[in-house]
Amino acid sequence: MKVDILNVPFDNYTESEFIAKFQERIEQQQKTLVVTANPEIVMYAKETPKYQKLLLNEADYITADGIGVIKAGQMLKTPIKERVTGYDLFLALLNLANQKKLSVYLVGAKQEIIELAVQRIAEDYPDIQLVGYHNGYFDIEDLTIQTDIIDKAPDMVFAALGFPKQEYFLTGLKHQLDKGYLMGIGGSFDVFSGVTKRAPVWMQRLHLEWFYRLLKEPTRFKRMLVLPKFIQEVKKVGKG
Repeated sequence: MKVDILNVPFDNYTESEFIAKFQERIEQQQKTLVVTANPEIVMYAKETPKYQKLLLNEADYITADGIGVIKAGQMLKTPIKERVTGYDLFLALLNLANQKKLSVYLVGAKQEIIELAVQRIAEDYPDIQLVGYHNGYFDIEDLTIQTDIIDKAPDMVFAALGFPKQEYFLTGLKHQLDKGYLMGIGGSFDVFSGVTKRAPVWMQRLHLEWFYRLLKEPTRFKRMLVLPKFIQEVKKVGKG
């Protein structure tokens, strides 16, 4: 069940369907790389053959993390069931890890933020085995962290390094591991730690999270300009 949006193959499942599939793969110790892709990532892939290749050949699942991707699916008459964000998946998988007493490794964000995230896991998810964590300030060519993760062999690795760094890092890791669920989650540790507030629920329901983030971080405006370009590219495909 794939939906092609500008040569990025999105998996067309609801969040609960994704979780069921991921749980099965984790229990069977299948390596799984998940990319949560928004219009910015789609446009970056369009301009960057190396990253495009990673999405096509290395990602086991690609979720539609962004209302723009959902709109694009509708415009192309290949609707995607629902938006599935990296943050929501992260929370659902932490719940799963807590229930099943699974091991988790966290990579990313500033040192003080990841320490707050670790503290919250200890308080809210006491049955998770947190086998390691590291901030996001490292060169992915430096294999120290990768080696530590390989030694710990966690059930889940969450990398909040921002794209494309997190996907390149996790792909290199995937080739070295025998098992593990691997997912890039952008700025999720900032929200999880309580340092950054998520949009109010009413704004999430109206798909206005992007607007809330723009109000909070006006410097994101330049990044937001990719959305009209993305819609233009989708329209071209629709006409073609």
